[in-house]
This record gives sequence, C-alpha cells and structure tokens, in this order.
Amino acid sequence: MKFVTKRIHAFLDYPVAIALIVLPFLLGLGGSNPLALQLSVATGVAAFVLTLLTDHHLGALKVIPYKFHLLVDFIVAVVFILAPFILSFQGIDAYYYWINGIAVLTVVSLHKEEIRA
Repeated sequence: MKFVTKRIHAFLDYPVAIALIVLPFLLGLGGSNPLALQLSVATGVAAFVLTLLTDHHLGALKVIPYKFHLLVDFIVAVVFILAPFILSFQGIDAYYYWINGIAVLTVVSLHKEEIRA
C-alpha cells in the first residue's frame, strides 16, 4: 500500500535535511569515526539544496525532476545502510545511519511515484 505523495514528501524534506545537519552534534556522533558526523552534515546540506531545486510545490527553483530527487533519496538510503560497514562506524554512529537509511528507504518504497523514468 503506497501512500506517500509528492506533497507529503515535500513537507518531510526540509525538516529531515535540518535534522541531518543538527542531530549529529546533539547526539555526539563521530566517536567511532569523525566521518560519522561529517557525512550526515554534508548529506543534510546536499538534501536541503536538492529540495530547493526540486520540481515540487516547496521547491524554490524547480529545476530538478521529482523522479531524480526520489532516485537520489534511494541512493542516500543505501549509502547510509552500508556506511557503518564500509567506514567502521560503531555504536550510536552505526545505529544512526542504519535507522536513517531504513527510514528513507521506507519512505521511498511507500511512495506513489515510481522511481523509474
């Protein structure tokens, strides 16, 4: 049952981007590897810019097709799930990426839009 619409997704994008920038500091990420903090912040900044550029009702410039945005979200989810294994994140660093990766993968998989062009 797919129920995440383009509109719902757009409203989630900005708070998620800000959370990816702020939460690593609040949670003290980076204990097992400094990249645990840096990857989240960089992804948050990129997600914020992507949302500004996406062709949906909350996009400011609307130059990036929405389906491309969904594809980027899917790739980020996979990277987040694999990052703890590849970069040797431990403890809270690993859990943070696994939880976020699974959450994004869930949103993308419950989306009414198809990722394929």
